[in-house]
Amino acid sequence: MSANFENFDFDPDQLRDKYRLERDKRLRSDGNEQYKEVKGEFSYFVEDPYVEKKIERGPIVDSAEVVIIGGGFGGMLAGARLREAGIDDFKIIEKGGDFGGTWYWNRYPGASCDIESYIYFPLLEETNFIPQRKYTNAPETLEYCGVISEKFRLHENAILQTEVTDTSWSDEEGVWKVSTNRGDDIKAKYIVHSNGPLNRPKLPAIEGINDYKGHTFHTSRWDYKYTGGSSKGALDGLKDKRVAIIGTGATAVQCIPHLGESAKELIVFQRTPSSIDFRNNKETDEDWYKSQKSGWHEKRRENFEGFLIGDFSGEDLVNDGWTEIFRTILQALRSGGPSKIRMASWAVTSIFSKDLYTKGFKQYMANKFMKHVGEGNITNKVEMVDFAKMEQIRSRADNVVSDPNTAESLKPYYRQFCKRPCFHDEYLDTYNRENVTLVDTNGKGLDKITDKGILFEGKEYEVDCIIFATGFEVGTDYTRRSGYGIYGRNGLSIMDKWKDGLVTYHGMHCRDFPNSFFFGPAQSAFTANYTHSLDEQSIHLAYILKTMKDRGLSLVEASQAAEEEWVDTIIDSSRDMRSFQESCTPGYYNNEGQPNQAPQNNPFGGGSLNFFKLMQKWRDKGNLEGLELKANDFN
Repeated sequence: MSANFENFDFDPDQLRDKYRLERDKRLRSDGNEQYKEVKGEFSYFVEDPYVEKKIERGPIVDSAEVVIIGGGFGGMLAGARLREAGIDDFKIIEKGGDFGGTWYWNRYPGASCDIESYIYFPLLEETNFIPQRKYTNAPETLEYCGVISEKFRLHENAILQTEVTDTSWSDEEGVWKVSTNRGDDIKAKYIVHSNGPLNRPKLPAIEGINDYKGHTFHTSRWDYKYTGGSSKGALDGLKDKRVAIIGTGATAVQCIPHLGESAKELIVFQRTPSSIDFRNNKETDEDWYKSQKSGWHEKRRENFEGFLIGDFSGEDLVNDGWTEIFRTILQALRSGGPSKIRMASWAVTSIFSKDLYTKGFKQYMANKFMKHVGEGNITNKVEMVDFAKMEQIRSRADNVVSDPNTAESLKPYYRQFCKRPCFHDEYLDTYNRENVTLVDTNGKGLDKITDKGILFEGKEYEVDCIIFATGFEVGTDYTRRSGYGIYGRNGLSIMDKWKDGLVTYHGMHCRDFPNSFFFGPAQSAFTANYTHSLDEQSIHLAYILKTMKDRGLSLVEASQAAEEEWVDTIIDSSRDMRSFQESCTPGYYNNEGQPNQAPQNNPFGGGSLNFFKLMQKWRDKGNLEGLELKANDFN
């Protein structure tokens, strides 16, 4: 189903005013500080409820060529690609009881992936795994993590149920020293920081949060001992319980239908509604899947990324809600003349045949592209398509939810990508249940938590259980999110290095932090299909370490010039998203309504696919350009 102008009659000026009004209601001066850091008296919110047996062991004193921090997809892919490159001396340190990262922790009922499984699952051709559905659920994703770990023998290299507390570089020994909460002392020639962007739960800093006498837990640590049931639902432990859930983001959208089905009473507290589009999941056609030719997986991943950066050439292989908005934009632009589409495609592809290690990326865009198309014209058309699409989303609430007031409260008034869009076919129907109540705080948030429940606008909602669907920390200090300190040459803290903004080379290397590699979207590729980016970073990592090993090198560090040029490239090539982010309702996409002040904190502005191509071009040169390299001077 596509959004188009013929289906919806709207006044753009009225919608802009409405969007602005809804944003302003939610703006807060405290930004990310409205959330509590989960520690101290709230530490029980991050305890692991899934470990059946705790590993009892003494401290490990050991060394390894590579230490990888994090056992999610990033850590697993790093291990797999290193194994492929013939580098077997590595350790993966993971605080959970097994591999999986976000998917180890997110086992709430209904948990599933909103990216097509055929592109979200990496290494599909290597493992010959066949996902059961177009969109996989959490149990199958966790199962697939086991498939990867078995295929690449990752458990042989794993240190589980262990949390890193400190990493520091020793100039004297030429190694990284890694300390953990188990008293371990591990030395590593190289260290890989793959702790993931969504790993540390957050709680709202609501007055009285520690006064509540009932049961509480965070969705990333789902308490099935209390609720009963499983990830498939049937939460029979709630049949006589009054339950409150705080939050209506992507996690809540998936678990609320199961809570509504099982609880005696469910009260949903909402500050900002999510955008709920059709999911249209379906079983995998195994005959189709097995008929795919070698190389299909990478082709399909690249096709998806291409649509998300405006490369509309060829068939839309994924053909889902993510690519729909871009296909609709294409149709709208075509109405202004095919030459504009050719120019758009030409601009995207030709830009990246140039040398991006120079300034003036935006000027190049303006001179070669915008003057032919007309920036204002394109911006306006994209906005009109966005308005139409969101009108479609809002009309779905009217069509599904029987109570008009509730339906109105569930309508998102913001641009399509101000928040991560959600896709679900049962969420809206849940509000037609007699036992389900939506408390719309109209952007305010809650007043107070009492010993019996939740207070809002003078009314106390007494409940037996409060579930926090409040997500993970995003935008806070790197060391706070990762949970450990990183100290480079002369004890330099990574936070001191980055106090005025991110400074890296390709998002992976950081000067004064030799033999250290950072995984994530910072100054790198930002994509909805995050595992694709992690796989590309793992391939890049393995290439560098294999090349160094083959050439008898053991120390790698970004040069000062390369780091400075890359920061300039990020600033020059970043899409000018600040005005868009400022217009959005607060959320983790725009740092809770406080868009980052430092322009170099953005991801690479040319889109993920073009970043991947740029890194491939860099590898093809074969000279590790921009890196300072040394042979082993240490014993």
